[in-house]
Amino acid sequence: PAALQISSYWHPGDALTISLQPSINLMEKLTEDKSNHPQWPLKKSISELFPNKLLHTWLSEGMLKQPLQNFSQSKLSDIARQFQNWTIQPNNTEGYRTAEVTLGGVDCNAISSKTFEANNTPDLYFIGEVLDVTGWLGGYNFQWAWASGYAAGQNV
Repeated sequence: PAALQISSYWHPGDALTISLQPSINLMEKLTEDKSNHPQWPLKKSISELFPNKLLHTWLSEGMLKQPLQNFSQSKLSDIARQFQNWTIQPNNTEGYRTAEVTLGGVDCNAISSKTFEANNTPDLYFIGEVLDVTGWLGGYNFQWAWASGYAAGQNV
């Protein structure tokens, strides 16, 4: 899931900006709908893009019922920004106990990329998660462990 994957990139103290519909220019859609269907309520314009519960959490029922023609371009821009530039500030992580991603390990520049042998210590090999390698979530760490172990084993 994206929420877990982003933990590879987030640093404590950083804000996160989330677009709930990254493939759509919401401002463009709202402007087009306002021009072509000025009597449409705001809800009709955006209800197929976002879950109903989210719409009612972020926007008042009165606002959702208003016709698009009642909204200034500035207000439509504010609404679009709310859904496509949602900024949150995580206050912490749950720590190592529940971590899905950990960073660090033996510097990959300190080993041979072919044999996985330490550059400055003959017959010392590093493989898998002991190396400073981070990738996508989803079991790829297992593949990395097996592949790097196999490659090192071929050269022992």
